[in-house]
Amino acid sequence: MTKPPPPPGWYPDPAGSGGVRWWDGQDWTGHVQQPPAAGPRSVLLEQPVLVVEQKTKLVELTNEYAVFDGNGQQLGAVVQVGQSGLRKAFRFVSRYDQFLTHRLEVRDPTGVVLVLTRPAKLMRSRVQVTRPDGSPVGEIVQANVLGRIRFDLVVGGGLVGAVQAENWRAWDFAITDAGGVEVARITKRWEGLARTLFTTADRYVVQVHRRLAEPLADLVLAAALTVDTALKQDQRGLN
Repeated sequence: MTKPPPPPGWYPDPAGSGGVRWWDGQDWTGHVQQPPAAGPRSVLLEQPVLVVEQKTKLVELTNEYAVFDGNGQQLGAVVQVGQSGLRKAFRFVSRYDQFLTHRLEVRDPTGVVLVLTRPAKLMRSRVQVTRPDGSPVGEIVQANVLGRIRFDLVVGGGLVGAVQAENWRAWDFAITDAGGVEVARITKRWEGLARTLFTTADRYVVQVHRRLAEPLADLVLAAALTVDTALKQDQRGLN
């Protein structure tokens, strides 16, 4: 009996380049990368629960979030960088953040973990995810405009997962792998240890169901930490 092909992912390059090549589930593609240098994974990637808190500002000119574990201990932050004074002035007098490029750094106690860039958009958002050295991880790409919003997690042109809004106003998002299996969830209704600490509208919870391999782990983290900027903020600004 013939074995089914392996799922999409990075595998040792059969051409012998010494790197990894992207398998799209049926064929080898032309996307080849040298694997990143071995080192400890970010503590943010090892948590079954993350709580994301948007810092309160009288006028929101810079996106900034604190990231906690399920016990309320801060493990990292998401900080918007690269804004000029003119850009901040534009944000102050307008409500159209979607027409501006956003660049965010995900930081843990060791420094910058991921860099997230969301170019200016008209209809659909796209978040480019890179490592601090500029090497690409993948993209978070808005797949539709009408109905329940879905974002695809894309690596090397291949689909590795998705973020599906189940109920827009209730903040219910399912994050799935390439096979459609739920691997994480974003919600405001977590009944865990920190439920008395995190109850306001400016906080949401990310629950990761199992330890994920890279690059899916990085994209799930990036999607979870940019859900406000990429999925919710434009909608809020245009209401």
